[in-house]
Amino acid sequence: MIRYNKPKKLENKQKKENKNSRLQILATIIFLFAGVLIYRLISLQVINYDFYVALASDQHLVENELMPKRGRIFIQDSNENKEKKFYPVATNKDFAFIYAVPKKIKEPQRVAEELYKIFDEKGVNKEVEKVLREDPFFALLFPDKKIGNNIASTTIVNPSAEELKDLKELVEIKRIAETKLRKDQKIKEYIVRLDKPGDPYEPIKRKVDDEILKQVLAIDPIGLSFFNEKHRYYPEKEMGSQILGFVGFQDDKEEGRYGLEGFFNEELTGQAGLIKAERAASGDLIIINDRELDLAKDGSDIFLTIDRSIQYMACKRLGEEAMKYGADGGSIIVMEPNTAAIIAMCSWPDYDPNNYSEVESINVYNNPAIFDSYEPGSIFKAITLAAGINEGKISPQTTYQDKGFRMIQGWDKPIKNSDYETHGGHGVVDMNTVLELSLNTGTIFAMEQMGSAKFAEYVKAFGFGEKTGIELETEGVSNISSLQKENIRPIEAATASFGQGITATPLQMITAYSAIINEGILMKPYIVSEIISPGGVRSVTQAQQIRRVITEKTALTVSGMLVNVVDRGHSLKAQVNGYYVGGKTGTAQVAGKGGYTNKTIHTFIGFAPAEEPKFVLLVKFDNPKSVKFADSSSVPLFQELAAYILNYYQVEKER
Repeated sequence: MIRYNKPKKLENKQKKENKNSRLQILATIIFLFAGVLIYRLISLQVINYDFYVALASDQHLVENELMPKRGRIFIQDSNENKEKKFYPVATNKDFAFIYAVPKKIKEPQRVAEELYKIFDEKGVNKEVEKVLREDPFFALLFPDKKIGNNIASTTIVNPSAEELKDLKELVEIKRIAETKLRKDQKIKEYIVRLDKPGDPYEPIKRKVDDEILKQVLAIDPIGLSFFNEKHRYYPEKEMGSQILGFVGFQDDKEEGRYGLEGFFNEELTGQAGLIKAERAASGDLIIINDRELDLAKDGSDIFLTIDRSIQYMACKRLGEEAMKYGADGGSIIVMEPNTAAIIAMCSWPDYDPNNYSEVESINVYNNPAIFDSYEPGSIFKAITLAAGINEGKISPQTTYQDKGFRMIQGWDKPIKNSDYETHGGHGVVDMNTVLELSLNTGTIFAMEQMGSAKFAEYVKAFGFGEKTGIELETEGVSNISSLQKENIRPIEAATASFGQGITATPLQMITAYSAIINEGILMKPYIVSEIISPGGVRSVTQAQQIRRVITEKTALTVSGMLVNVVDRGHSLKAQVNGYYVGGKTGTAQVAGKGGYTNKTIHTFIGFAPAEEPKFVLLVKFDNPKSVKFADSSSVPLFQELAAYILNYYQVEKER
């Protein structure tokens, strides 16, 4: 076998070529790796820079919103030396947020049952009671506790003792069944959250006070825990709740709702701040120069014109009297006539803004004193007579022939005085008598002397048909559309003259009366005396004149006529020993479909002392059941409160 040997020169050449190929491959690999590395660096530092900075910040940067303190709301009170003191009616307080650690709870069923007893049992009992009151059998057994007109749809008219016993058993069976159904559902909801082995956190209840917190922690000190949160707190509870409103959750954010909390939400809330800092390895926060620190700006404090002592007495007595008369509701407003500052404002039924979610109807959130518009009835007669006297068409001595009724063009039914059925006509009477005896025919006569168009002008000038602009949410507006037509129908002008066919809110009525008492000048009502920012900047409310409605002479004349009403008219029960008191009653029918219903609204507006009035006071009851006229409901309460206020202000007696 012949072996072929490559020449030495050719062999070296091949080795060199192989080495170069390997170097080229290695260079290509290095080049590709460098390209990937460069691309990765560009991606990190340029293309996705923001993403990775944010990711790194999530590990090292702490960013938190700094929440401001909500401003407080104060009312005032005076001591014996007439020095003003201020009391918070809306402030901030630490409450517990209770949560469970399910992985540490060994007896979820027992814990659930105990939580139900603390947080839900009373509410469930209330729910069941409401269901029972709507039951027709309950209405038969307890007619004084029934809701509405839920008359039993049964043939039982006068149930025997045996039948009553059977009915009671049926109601009790329903009570037990309804209670168990709701209880089991609540406990089941707790168990769903508590029976989760391995789960470290489940929220249970927020805004829990210290007393309830102790009861909760006693159930399971290991499996139940808490942390503190600041929440809105109302120390006076129900007193003036509809003035204040409340702070509630809206899309997981707390904000003011209704009343002052809603109207001044922005001012009370303040502005949130922001803090950015780095977290050290130890977990401590490090604030350095290139990080942001923007401190929160706390909300402003609001000071009210409300007097605490008068407010307390008005609210307390309103609720007591409303329940005594079986009224559906009621309102009281006390106003300083020269400035239109609100001294007290209450409505019933009310609610506790600390527990605003527990109300049976959200309608209770609205403030009836400024929200409810109703036909005011005979209290409107003072407005009509003031207009007629100011126009020079009538005077207190002007007379007319009263037949007890009037026929109006275009209307086929007679318009009668309230006492027509028992008294008939009064013959020749003057305008003083019209107000004292509250004669519908007399105010129609006064309106006709000036004409319906001119009368409508005065109604608008007194502030009806528009909002007063008070600093409270949900203010309603009166309806005087029947007087705003180009051609006012005679019947609509006639009924409006004595407060029917038009509507007004209690606040609009008392503001109009204050114009009469304030020498004819209409003032803008207000309830905020000043607002103080966290920096101490004060914004003081000044009394604001809207316009002159009637002359000073007319105002004094009508004020005197209103004093006559109390001295010798329908409002004798309004008299306060030692003082001249003026005022007017109104017992207005409530309009329904197709006409007026049997329901009535009782109102009295009065002022004292007559020469230099310190206050004007409105008392209103909605559909009282046990009394027929305002002189037996609104007037006695006015007298009691007027005597209290005069004594509280230490006003010297004038008679």
